[in-house]
Amino acid sequence: MSVYFRPVVRFDSLRPDEALDLAGGPGWFSEAVCHRRDAPPRTVALSEIPEDWRTRLSAPRPAIAGMVLDSPRIMGILNVTPDSFSDGGNHQTAAKAVQRARRMVSSGAHIIDIGGESTRPGAQPVPKEAEIARVEPVITALSRELATPISIDTRKSAVADAAVSAGAALVNDVSGFTYDPMLAHYCRDRKLPVCVMHARGDPETMQQDPRYDDVLLDVYDFLAAQVAMLEEMGIPRARIIVDPGIGFGKTIEHNLTLLRDVALFHGIGCPVLVGASRKGFIGKISGVETSAERVSGSVAVAQAVAAQGVQIVRVHDVSATAQALAMWRAISKGRFP
Repeated sequence: MSVYFRPVVRFDSLRPDEALDLAGGPGWFSEAVCHRRDAPPRTVALSEIPEDWRTRLSAPRPAIAGMVLDSPRIMGILNVTPDSFSDGGNHQTAAKAVQRARRMVSSGAHIIDIGGESTRPGAQPVPKEAEIARVEPVITALSRELATPISIDTRKSAVADAAVSAGAALVNDVSGFTYDPMLAHYCRDRKLPVCVMHARGDPETMQQDPRYDDVLLDVYDFLAAQVAMLEEMGIPRARIIVDPGIGFGKTIEHNLTLLRDVALFHGIGCPVLVGASRKGFIGKISGVETSAERVSGSVAVAQAVAAQGVQIVRVHDVSATAQALAMWRAISKGRFP
C-alpha cells in the first residue's frame, strides 16, 4: 500500500532549525500529513518522512521556459477560439490578441498560454487544421512583439509543431499526453518543457458523473506515472510541470479537495501549476452566474494555492491576481520589499 506525504507549508519567520525549504522556494515545512488509502490522514514529524520524499519535496525547481520559480508565477490565458467558456471570440484576430497579451504582460504575466481548441465541458474536438489556423498567426505576432515566453495549449503534435515554429516555448497538454502518442516524442526531440495535466475523460464527456476512489491520490498517481513515462522517454523531470486539472472531470467536492491539499503534488518533484480561473465551481459556490463576474473568487483560489507553494497560477485576470499575490508575499514576509 502506497504512502503519500503532503507537506504542511509555512512562510512565516518562526522556522525550526530542522525545517526544509519547499522546492527551493520561500516556503518551508517541518511536518507533513501522511495519506494512505487504508487509513485516515495523520500529521507526522519531518523525521518520519522517507528520504526520497524529503528530497523531492525540498529540491529546488530549475527555471522552466525562462521562468525562475522563486515566487509564484502568473500564466495569462489567451484563448483564440470562438467558444471558450470565458473569453471565446474576444481575441481571434492577431491584432486583438497582441493587444490583450500586451496588457497581461504589463500587468504582471510571466508567460502567455495560447489555446485554439476549447476544452470547456461539452466542447467538441477541433480539426488540427482549424486549430493551427487560429493559433499560428497569433503566436507569430506575439513572438515578434513581446519577449515574454509563450506556451501552446494543445493536445496535438501537429499543432504543437506549428506553434513552436511560430515562437511557442512550452507545450501545455490538457490530456496529460494521453491523446496524441506522437506529442511526447515531438517535445522530447525538440527539448521542450511541458505541462502534464490530469483530466478524467475528454472535454465532451468529462463532467458526466466523474468518480474516484480517492480523488487526491488518484490524480497524484496519474501525474506521477505520466512524469515517469516522460522521463523514461527522455524528457527530464526538470522540464516537466504538473497540473491537477481543476474542473476537468471533477465535481465541486473533487475540486475543493484538490485545492485544499494541493501541496501533495510537490512530492512528484516538479513545479505545480493550478488553473481554476473563472471556472464553474467558483460561480456555484459564490452564486455568481457569468464567468466575467468570477474574478474575486478566482483571485481567492490563486492566493490559497500560492500559500501552499504552487509555483504557477493560470489566470484570466492578471492584474487582480498579481496585486493579490504581491500583498500576500508582503504579508507573509512581514516587510516590503
